[in-house]
Amino acid sequence: MRRRAFITLLGGAAAWPLAARAQQGERTRRIGVLVSSVETDPAVHGRIAAFRQSLEQLGWLEGRNVQIELRFTGDNYERLPQLVQEMVAFNPDVIFASATPAVRALQAKTRTIPIVFVYVSDPVGAGVVASLARPGANTTGLLLYEESIAGKWLGMLKEMSPPLTRAALVGNPKGFTYDYFVRSSKTIAPALGIEVAPTPIENDAAAIEQPIAALARTPNCGLFLPPDITTDHYRDLIIALAARYRLPAVYAFRHFVTAGGLMSYGVDMVEQHRQAASYVDRILRGANPADLPVQAPTKYETVLNLKTARALAFDVPPTLLVRADEVFEWKGRLLPI
Repeated sequence: MRRRAFITLLGGAAAWPLAARAQQGERTRRIGVLVSSVETDPAVHGRIAAFRQSLEQLGWLEGRNVQIELRFTGDNYERLPQLVQEMVAFNPDVIFASATPAVRALQAKTRTIPIVFVYVSDPVGAGVVASLARPGANTTGLLLYEESIAGKWLGMLKEMSPPLTRAALVGNPKGFTYDYFVRSSKTIAPALGIEVAPTPIENDAAAIEQPIAALARTPNCGLFLPPDITTDHYRDLIIALAARYRLPAVYAFRHFVTAGGLMSYGVDMVEQHRQAASYVDRILRGANPADLPVQAPTKYETVLNLKTARALAFDVPPTLLVRADEVFEWKGRLLPI
């Protein structure tokens, strides 16, 4: 063997233990993920996949330098105390959580583990943060919706069905934002010639069908559904009821429309999960969540289902059609616009 090659080999061999020690010395970070949904919901898995992909792009690879512990609350919050206990016992470096009840339950258990949230519409009113600009304590995240978005939902209903005079706000009053959207929509509705009818439901199929059936007996009525864990879980039933009673309905999320709902206006939840990953990354690299402002949404999307509109005998107005970001024609097939 030549002397130069031998020295190179010797030097490389000496470096191997150093590299191995450096790799072994890199602490595996832990991320707890608490999802307010059922584990079988494909829409949720798409968002979590986007979160994981963004973490990888930021250099956090599962099995190498990060470990992710995932929990689902299911269709109600009865298991929430147990899940929160498991999250804290996991001793994560940061917890990524969705929905106000989960975030508040985590805060009640720990004020030291950083928390990044999504699916929270009124974080200040719910006591999750001190202010949007300076959250304080151990929690920050991404704002879901401001109160004024209720005007968009009501306006879309009126465009789709000009005779409409009554709009039922469907949601579970146990949610932290039910009153938040009742208050804002009642302020906005009179200017559109609409009466808002708060329509509380429970986490039960029969308890959902009864009030919607009663609403259908009122002429010129429609539905609007702000973000709500219960309506999200029962979205197939609600979409079917709206079709059965020929009620125009507007939803807060795109996946209602891909499931057969009439129309939606709201934030891109996949994009929010990607943005949340950037906050998790910054915290893992030493940022203090108290100093990270709550991010307001920057991207909204209008989605229409023309097949559903025809089935309900609604003519989609050109003004609404031209604003649409996505238009679905048949079984979720996207039409170019």
